[in-house]
Amino acid sequence: MKMLVTGATGKLGTKVVETLLKTVPADQLAVSVRNPEKAEALRTRGIEVRQGDFDRPQTLDSAFAGIDRLLIISADGDNETRIRQHTNAVAAAERAGVKFIAYTSIANAKESKNFLAPTHRATEEAILETGIPYSFLRNNWYLENESSGIQGVLAGAPWVTSAGNGKVGWALQQDYAEAAAAVLSGNGHEKTIYELSGKLLTQEEFASALGTVLGKHVPVQQVDDATYGDIMKAAGVPDFLIPMVVDIQKDIREGTLEIESNDFEKLLGRPATPISEGLTQIVKSIS
Repeated sequence: MKMLVTGATGKLGTKVVETLLKTVPADQLAVSVRNPEKAEALRTRGIEVRQGDFDRPQTLDSAFAGIDRLLIISADGDNETRIRQHTNAVAAAERAGVKFIAYTSIANAKESKNFLAPTHRATEEAILETGIPYSFLRNNWYLENESSGIQGVLAGAPWVTSAGNGKVGWALQQDYAEAAAAVLSGNGHEKTIYELSGKLLTQEEFASALGTVLGKHVPVQQVDDATYGDIMKAAGVPDFLIPMVVDIQKDIREGTLEIESNDFEKLLGRPATPISEGLTQIVKSIS
């Protein structure tokens, strides 16, 4: 049984591989990375490092050769780029005769109006069309995505948001990584969809939890989208990212991440790490 993780030098991929190594012999693991030199540390631990570039399908044929179980970690970029890249990866998996594909998707991907959803909907559909047994890991939102806002609070700023009363199921990347590792290395996950979500919280509830961790009151500044964009620009967010961060807030406000689930418990035997514990970890890592 040979398993392969794509994007294994990324933040989530690294955590998935480390989790797998706790239960899976290194010689059963392979990784596909664009720059193999970045994965040299994995090679020294007995993991097979393969060169695979989602923009160069011919590299994926050799990367996926002889692989039984594949985890495709969604790439970065705009929807059009990601759809092309993911479609290349799925097609290569089919050509290689991969027997199982797990894919990191987004909450409620099939119906979601989230601006990130088209990539995931298209990728899920491409996987379904192959007929290969699959598991869709519909990740809600990484707690680590809020690190810059937390840094701002540590520097004395309020918690700024235009997300209104929309709720988010934040969880640590480590939780999502452990869920992915459990599905890739476990049995009985064929033709499954897991909605992976922490406890649903509003921005006010999030700020309150952060305040408890910091031992101080964290005021919430609710603004409109245009003002939010201006504040992010003033905070140093690059111009090309401003529309994305504004869209994230809008999509949260409109409830696209408000998907309740206990699927973490199904996969890990426990709920997602409590928000206070997760925030404590992040505050320690950035302060």
